Amino acid sequence: MSGGARGIRVTSEIGRLRTVICHAPGPELTVVTPSNRADYLFDDILDLEIARREHTRFVTILSRFADVLEVSDLFTQVLGIPEARAYVLANSGEAIRDRAARMEPAEMARLFVEGEESRGGALAELVNEVGYALPPLPNLFFTRDSAAVIGDRAMIASMRHEVRWSEEVLSRALFAFHPALAGAGLLYDGSDERRLNVRLEGGDVHVLRRDLVAVGMSERTTAAGIDHLAQTLFAHGDVTDVLVVLMPPHRTAIHLDMIFTVLDRDLCCVYPPYFLGPTRLPVLHVRRGREGVREVADLFSALRELGMPLEPLFCGGPRRTMQEREQWASGCNFVAVGPGQVLAYARNEHTLRALEEGGGFRIVRGVDFLTGDVDPGEEGRFVLTFEGSELVRGGGGPRCMTLPVDRDEPA
Repeated sequence: MSGGARGIRVTSEIGRLRTVICHAPGPELTVVTPSNRADYLFDDILDLEIARREHTRFVTILSRFADVLEVSDLFTQVLGIPEARAYVLANSGEAIRDRAARMEPAEMARLFVEGEESRGGALAELVNEVGYALPPLPNLFFTRDSAAVIGDRAMIASMRHEVRWSEEVLSRALFAFHPALAGAGLLYDGSDERRLNVRLEGGDVHVLRRDLVAVGMSERTTAAGIDHLAQTLFAHGDVTDVLVVLMPPHRTAIHLDMIFTVLDRDLCCVYPPYFLGPTRLPVLHVRRGREGVREVADLFSALRELGMPLEPLFCGGPRRTMQEREQWASGCNFVAVGPGQVLAYARNEHTLRALEEGGGFRIVRGVDFLTGDVDPGEEGRFVLTFEGSELVRGGGGPRCMTLPVDRDEPA
């Protein structure tokens, strides 16, 4: 079911997945402690071995449908290219630059991902203060955050939190220099962004159709960032319309994909309070060639107007208590390997039941799929589930952990 690498091209959220970038959690996760977890944007501390086992199962399922590229392998390969190596060294910080320049590509890649502690002076040693000459990247397994492919160009994120600045550098190195990720060039380079109000992260960017993109204005993606993205999209490529969802500043909704993902040509999963009824979020419409921004009644009426009607299925089912619980556990966060064929955490049982009863999805345990006990078939809707009780504590789900770089055009 896997396809060969064909460069980069993404024109939907659901087209048959051909190539995707993931990253297995590694030693970089062990830097997160009770005292610094908030600094690293974690709500909890993950058990590395359990998280790795869960992630391995997830990637094994994905690899039955697509070529799965590992960030560390790609980065090691790209560091063997002189121009790429020079770029990374120039953006690594003076404290480690000279030593890193003498490293082999694999060792340098490991240093960049796992970071390096810096020794302070006598006072820092006395109070047991830990610093880093190069910050580790415990969030790197959420590969969606730091980049997105829109059409045949890559957008490098401008990350909201300083602790993740080197993820921008890594992503730019991959998309600017790796031959497997060649496209029509960079759509936007967040690694070179110096304007403090321009922030843009991949989890907020949804490519709904060749000509239509939805973006969340969240705590991590700013209005100025969306303005810049829209202008760039309109100037380069096929996008004519951008829908903007104005999101609340809540930890539960850090990106749009935590409250909304597309499941099939006519179905999506949403967190109901944010899209239906009196508490629904404002939605704005930006169109190429039209002055200003227009407010629309809601996301679904805007999509109907643009010829892409979507029926919502409820994260957590009909009960508000279960909606809140399962949204917190990334219940809205699906990734599609094809139209109506998605991967999800097994723990969100009420959401899965909503997909089964309201959308006709067949629920298949990932382990049964891998052993061959159950074959979901090439056609029809299904959800492949996997255990993710440790991974979810990092604050994301299957969409967060995947960066699609090549999808077929949906039929």
